[in-house]
Amino acid sequence: MAVARAGGFRDGAKALGTSPSHVSEAIRRLEARLQVRLFNRTTRSVAPTDAARGLIERLEPALREVKDALDVVNTYRQRPAGTLRLNVPVSVSRLVLPGIVPGFLKAYPEIRLDVVTDENFVDVLAGGFHAGIRYEERLEQDMIAVPIGPRVQRFALAASPDYLEQHGRPAHPRELMSHTCLRARFPSGAMVTWELVRGGEVVRLDPPSALLVTAGGGTDLAIDAAIAGLGIVGIFEAWLRPHLQSGVLEPVLADWWPSFSGPFLYYSGRRLVPAPLRAFIDYIKAVPPAS
Repeated sequence: MAVARAGGFRDGAKALGTSPSHVSEAIRRLEARLQVRLFNRTTRSVAPTDAARGLIERLEPALREVKDALDVVNTYRQRPAGTLRLNVPVSVSRLVLPGIVPGFLKAYPEIRLDVVTDENFVDVLAGGFHAGIRYEERLEQDMIAVPIGPRVQRFALAASPDYLEQHGRPAHPRELMSHTCLRARFPSGAMVTWELVRGGEVVRLDPPSALLVTAGGGTDLAIDAAIAGLGIVGIFEAWLRPHLQSGVLEPVLADWWPSFSGPFLYYSGRRLVPAPLRAFIDYIKAVPPAS
């Protein structure tokens, strides 16, 4: 399983904390025992055969059950230990987890936190994660969801004072259509539509873009471009806040910024909750929500 996940003996051995020769010999013995080749080896790659893929498909749920069974012992420890794997979007790793992770790891020094950033919605179980963090509209119905971080966030617009002096300050969202904007799209290719709200009026826009970045990973580039005076950027208010406070960016249409629910930690209710995840859930429930 380690070799298949890592795509090679060297990285598989690293994940297991052993030597590549030891792992290679273990695979050789397993192939001899099963009398079937499990990996096609070349000088550049190691790829599972069809037989290995069928075996892996059956092994994954079985190994999860073994891990869950072993984790029962963890409940008898004075302090929980083990690895907690989380799948989160970049915005959460940037804006939410810094206020939680240091305190959590100090409270539970025997827990190792493995955080993977990913803008796609993933099947946390199939991906080998204990839990994920996403926003409400992207949660599956059969998952248990626990609020984490700020309960309310806002979508904000900003531009440099120089840009606004040169191109004017829009008074209504529709005026954005005549401005240069710096926008994001999801990894799927879908554009992040700008939705602005005031009172009962809702305006949804796809303004022209001078720069298009991938949501999350490309956000800092878009902000830097806005600071350089290249256009109006739209992103989480918390991500823009330091630049608004320093004055290098200026709020745009602030009375139109919409609020939305903060993120949720989600996990399967069909499995035993591992002790590291239970400790994390209890910790975030006890921590006051950030603003």
